[in-house]
Amino acid sequence: MARRLVVKVGSSSLTSPDGRLDIGRLVALTNAISARHRESSVVLVSSGAIAAGMGPLGLRRRPKDLATQQAAASVGQGALVAAYQQAFGARGVTVGQVLLTIDDVTRRSHYLNARRTLERLLELQVLPVINENDTVATHEIRFGDNDRLAALVAHLIQADALVLLSDVDALYDGPPSQAGTQRIPVVRDGADLSTVDIGGVGSGVGTGGMRTKVEAARIATSAGIPTLLTATELVGDALNGKDVGTVFLPGRRRPPSRLLWLAHATEPHGRLLLDEGAVSAVVDRRKSLLPAGIVAVEGTFSAGDPVDVCDPSGRAVARGLANYGSDELPGLLGRSTRDLAKELGPEYQREAIHRDALVLLPR
Repeated sequence: MARRLVVKVGSSSLTSPDGRLDIGRLVALTNAISARHRESSVVLVSSGAIAAGMGPLGLRRRPKDLATQQAAASVGQGALVAAYQQAFGARGVTVGQVLLTIDDVTRRSHYLNARRTLERLLELQVLPVINENDTVATHEIRFGDNDRLAALVAHLIQADALVLLSDVDALYDGPPSQAGTQRIPVVRDGADLSTVDIGGVGSGVGTGGMRTKVEAARIATSAGIPTLLTATELVGDALNGKDVGTVFLPGRRRPPSRLLWLAHATEPHGRLLLDEGAVSAVVDRRKSLLPAGIVAVEGTFSAGDPVDVCDPSGRAVARGLANYGSDELPGLLGRSTRDLAKELGPEYQREAIHRDALVLLPR
């Protein structure tokens, strides 16, 4: 049995067709989670703040402009958390609200602080209810959807499993309404999805779709965390281990936390374009990246910032922490570390990116 679970629920699962918060749906969800909370630590990642604010503001549909979205989130977040406090409280469960921004998982210091906070809440047997801080997030600095947020939170707290709840009961090998379409019960790796058409359209009140859920499952499974995708009304069966939805299985090895953070919880500050030899050394032989193999530097970054490592076509093949800033690195390109050390000093006999701070990206 999973000791620690992250459960994510979307806006469409918590609201009525007119966009207002549906207390009946929310209570049904909290009842199922409360039953599991007696046996495991549960973290709930919940959308719904903007949707919950639509009714009080008289909005008939999800606003498209950022300012109105933020206003709706401001009004709705309080209503959403109050509803959770009442529903969970009736089952003897104490909840705590945690609002995160993209900085909280992409900046290492913020990331570690968020982990400490969540760990302490779980030690105190509090059920954290997490949402993106939509009142201050902008289009440029946001997670994009709570599916990705849930996967990163699962990684953050080293969860044993991630459950993604939706208005769709599973992943299918075709349109669910089409005759002969079958549920995909298990996804072992990317090859199992090679013939599946994964759409990206979400509901009218949410931002996610099936594509975002599959991407979230990929992030979680790369961290060694099995992921279940199913419908919200099946949450009780899902938490009790019954055969529902689609299970995404993780790989056998769980990479170091630092590399998972680098791959999935950072935004690159720049790009390094490599020649073919350097790509082969980094990707095939898992070597450090040396200045000699870099042909171009793009963007502005400092030493220690994450950068994408790209093949000659510009496709990112890896991400790493640069040992040089973008102001210094161009003068080192194409030169061996031995020559650089001889001319500039021994401190230049170092890699552009050390292999221990370098993670390969999915192809």
